[in-house]
Amino acid sequence: MMKNLSLVLNILLIIAVGYLYYYDFSGKKAGAIDAKRNSYKAADSNAARPPLAYVELDSLNEKITYIKERRKELEGEMKAIEDEQERGYRGLQAQKDNFLKRGAAITEEEATIFQGKLIDQQQQIDSKKQSLSQKLNEKSFTIMEDIQKKLKSFLSEYNKEKKYMYIFTTGTGLDYMVFKDSSLNITNDVIMGMNEKLKSGSK
Repeated sequence: MMKNLSLVLNILLIIAVGYLYYYDFSGKKAGAIDAKRNSYKAADSNAARPPLAYVELDSLNEKITYIKERRKELEGEMKAIEDEQERGYRGLQAQKDNFLKRGAAITEEEATIFQGKLIDQQQQIDSKKQSLSQKLNEKSFTIMEDIQKKLKSFLSEYNKEKKYMYIFTTGTGLDYMVFKDSSLNITNDVIMGMNEKLKSGSK
């Protein structure tokens, strides 16, 4: 379960900014796209602007304060769950060590009863970890949806002026573009804009 949670943490941002691939253009008919393309020719301020741009996911993950804080929050809760389980196991080991100090005085019946109690306690520890891990998984997906919403909202506003037709993403394990013109990189705009939009609890 914790391995699954770690995977969720690693892909949290990647999934959240998946909207960047086509957030404003998926499902649009060719005629609508052509109309938007023609708008570049008609608007002097955007006449020389390419109809596409890209964003670096790794940079967003490391430099958008809100995302860093949510990731740190999830990692802290995950560590707390692991620490609680470890304390539980240490308690079981202490009980076992104390019981074995009796040595030859331990009867077979006592040993059987004690072993059963230890197994029950271990199952309780593992069950609690599983329950807490499931809740943390659910929280991580809620945070992911929140990031999706905030990024989509920001980019919708951002693109009213920029009027890009497509915004692609690039990042570790997701870089399928064999060539990128750095002049099309809008990552810094997104980082500065998101940090400004979300500072001081702003929604």
